[in-house]
Amino acid sequence: MKTSPFVGPRAWLPFLILLLALGGTLRLLDLTDPPLDFHPSRQLRNSLVARDIYYHLLPDTDAHTLALTESFRRSVGQYEPPIIETLVAWTYRLTGGENLAIPRLWESLFWLLAGVALFDLLRRAVSPWAALGALAFYLVLPFSVQASRSFQPDPLMTSAFVVGIYFLYRWSESYALSDAGEARNVEALQWRFALLAALFLGFATLVKVVIAFFVGAAAVALVLFTLGWKFWKSKQVWAMAAAMIAPAFVFYVLLHSGRSTEYFFSWSAALVQLITTTDFYSKWLAFLGSLFGLTVIFAALAGTFLVQPRLRWLLVSLWIGYLAYGLTLPFQMYTHSYYHIQLIPMIALGLAGALNPLFEAAAGQGRMVRAAFVAVILAVVGYQAWVARSILVAEDFRHEPAIWAQIGEAIPANAEVIGLTQEYGFRLMLWGWRKIDQWPVTSDLAELRGSDTDAAAHFDVLTEGEDYFLVTAFGQLEKQPALKKILDQYPVAAEGDGFVLYDLKK
Repeated sequence: MKTSPFVGPRAWLPFLILLLALGGTLRLLDLTDPPLDFHPSRQLRNSLVARDIYYHLLPDTDAHTLALTESFRRSVGQYEPPIIETLVAWTYRLTGGENLAIPRLWESLFWLLAGVALFDLLRRAVSPWAALGALAFYLVLPFSVQASRSFQPDPLMTSAFVVGIYFLYRWSESYALSDAGEARNVEALQWRFALLAALFLGFATLVKVVIAFFVGAAAVALVLFTLGWKFWKSKQVWAMAAAMIAPAFVFYVLLHSGRSTEYFFSWSAALVQLITTTDFYSKWLAFLGSLFGLTVIFAALAGTFLVQPRLRWLLVSLWIGYLAYGLTLPFQMYTHSYYHIQLIPMIALGLAGALNPLFEAAAGQGRMVRAAFVAVILAVVGYQAWVARSILVAEDFRHEPAIWAQIGEAIPANAEVIGLTQEYGFRLMLWGWRKIDQWPVTSDLAELRGSDTDAAAHFDVLTEGEDYFLVTAFGQLEKQPALKKILDQYPVAAEGDGFVLYDLKK
């Protein structure tokens, strides 16, 4: 029986190249637009960190500027090592200055390279055509296009993870070659794959430790599938474990245990009550549906049980890891889309299993039926690509830097300012070069944590020592009518496009 709608052993290669080109082209759209299109607070945070590193790389930066960029960096906090930020800063240095396109180019490149590894893994388990169909999902899904080029650690983390499980899969495969006697120097090959898998999976965990749920699950599953319960006798297993665990352990436990503990208690322990409600699970599922489509998710889950055993073990373990991950960070599961970026390659792997029987069935049909089948596939890919393109070009944020620069200039020098502003004041720091204290905002998270929502009752305490009150988040101001009433009693020191500055000294 034929296994594809086309003929020729490598007829899929031109389509692979075209898919990668399409995925790359989509990520180049609107390349220089300010990073406000996707979770702006996270992207602005990384931009501020990269700026500080960049100015420290310049030989002639004055002390005042260095102090300012350092203060901005301290204010945004540090939960992960600044790996992507350092790479971007060095690229700034080599290319002559800050450029909003650079982080997007790096992140997109990592995602495309991981896509090649994902395809090669899949074509070892399903037909190359089903692998291409899954790769198309990975590359052109609108959520994938947005998330994978965003300036934050998650795209790099996920790309490294995909490459890591590719080499882990190849390591497991190499034992099958050994059993069949089909390869020379098998042990050297096994060590090579083991070390490469450990290198990339350990790096992914270092980039952002939340991927540890997936890394640990995948490693345990494939080690048990490959070696059984005698795995403890394998030097390769212990070498992989050490290389996977050591980098993240040193950074998150030995060097920054305080930050890690704070994050755990703030985001996991403090919100654990969410997982006891049915509302949490319905919100989680609905949120996933908005990102991927529930039909696609269920098809990927079904496909998990249609692939060959090695890939099935890997996929089942990854879904178990995802469940544990979601129960540990419940609030993010229905509020932060980028916390689901790891699902993109996972769903692609399962989707390949669901697509494989379809492509095999199409291969046995006549020429006209095969052509119609291919036309439907191309229409789906084309539609998703068009939606991804439309989302990117729908909004233009190029006016934002000038607005925030104007706001920064309107604030008197050396003044103490508190404000109700977007993204914790990151826009003002990045483009206005000013840092202000933050007035408490009204949000679902604040309510869940039991924060005081009547901040206006403590106005005198919160504004003690402050000279001005800046408002740029007018939607937030409307949610706090008591604060609005108080501010109306103070004179306006300055106002303009998108801001009002109240004088608290009068």
